[in-house]
Amino acid sequence: MADLTSDYLGIKSPNPFWLASAPPANSGPQVLRAFEAGWGGAVWKTLGNPIRNVASRFAAVPLGDNAVMGFNNIELITDRPLDANLREIAEVKREFPDHAVVVSLMVESRAQWREIIQKVEDAGADGLELNFGCPHGMCERGMGSAVSDEPKVAEEITGWAVDAASIPVIVKLSPNAGDIREPAMSAQRGGAHGISLINTIKSLMGVDLDRMVPHPRVGDASTNGGYCGPAVKPIALHLVAVLARDDDFTLPISGIGGVTTWRDAAEFMALGAANVQVCTEVMLHGYGVVDGMIDGLSRFLDEKGMASAADLVGAAVPGFKEWGELDLNYATVAEIDADACIGCQLCYVACEDGAHQCIDLPDGVAPDREAAYAWLNPDAERLTAAPDTTAQQEGRVPIVREPDCVGCNLCAIVCPVPGCISMVERDGGEPLTWNDIVAAGDDRLPGGLEAD
Repeated sequence: MADLTSDYLGIKSPNPFWLASAPPANSGPQVLRAFEAGWGGAVWKTLGNPIRNVASRFAAVPLGDNAVMGFNNIELITDRPLDANLREIAEVKREFPDHAVVVSLMVESRAQWREIIQKVEDAGADGLELNFGCPHGMCERGMGSAVSDEPKVAEEITGWAVDAASIPVIVKLSPNAGDIREPAMSAQRGGAHGISLINTIKSLMGVDLDRMVPHPRVGDASTNGGYCGPAVKPIALHLVAVLARDDDFTLPISGIGGVTTWRDAAEFMALGAANVQVCTEVMLHGYGVVDGMIDGLSRFLDEKGMASAADLVGAAVPGFKEWGELDLNYATVAEIDADACIGCQLCYVACEDGAHQCIDLPDGVAPDREAAYAWLNPDAERLTAAPDTTAQQEGRVPIVREPDCVGCNLCAIVCPVPGCISMVERDGGEPLTWNDIVAAGDDRLPGGLEAD
């Protein structure tokens, strides 16, 4: 069985699954329950000078009846007294000495950083996470993402913390940057030992059209908040990978953003994250979700013949390249399984209107967009009852014109039948990249402008 033990900056934990700094890590009793449930570590909800929060703090973008695609909060850092948090941190470390307890911090002056770091170290914390990412409320006060936005300021404050600390310092970055490497390198220059990302994305979740107020409504108004949940995972993966493949960036990464399953965690780790932090999934479904994450990652590592979770870290980074390095001669085409096809015509409509017009309907079969759109309606009768006969028997299976297929994947994406449409590789010739074409001086393709 693969070893899931995590060692991040010398901070050891039984597995790489940590609670992110958020409501699930807001108090000692919560973190104790999380560790009892199996979480390897926790980043305590951000400490600083206590603040006042508003009522109505969360909003969500639903996905179906019981799922959430995106989550938003306008909650700020802890509103609990500092002494209470410090006492509970010490209690958690006494109960679970082998689990990671990292404490998120956000204060203003150098003197405040020195004071709070000393108090947190005295409480027994294993590490510090500097919150340079909060995109609402605190940034208006010159903290949170306001620090990430100013590389020189981020470097200076990181230096303050590193000078004051005797335990590892992690800098949590905002994703709301034009180039994530700028705040990351500023943290590295300031002496940070590690980076965590992403923090939440500045966002408005929607509008109450009856009251004409954004969500979540606080009386007659609202404000921008931090977007998280499954929808932000692609953004988070990209930013983690950008840092992981940068030769000048050398700090270990803690990955955050949309982790809901073991597979999400494995993807973060494959793209360079040494561990992962989880928030929204726990808020929605509780601490018990870690069981599936631990079991799934363990099974995956065993199947891949990896001795430890550390063997997975960075495995996919070499496969993340610039567009100009991709093989222009790599070829795939769509292939429709006639036995599985239900004749819904969604692939035909998508290809005809949104892609490259390479799917035809059989002779005598007329396009029926109304019927195709019916498959998109969750209440449609056709979704609850299978057709009496197969599309193959009725002669309704669409036909891919292979010479015209560019392998864009759209038909496979919209097909409602899993595995019905496959993207099959074809021999496209010797590998050739755009960079190769530019180097050969052949980058002026026909059909363009005449002017240089």
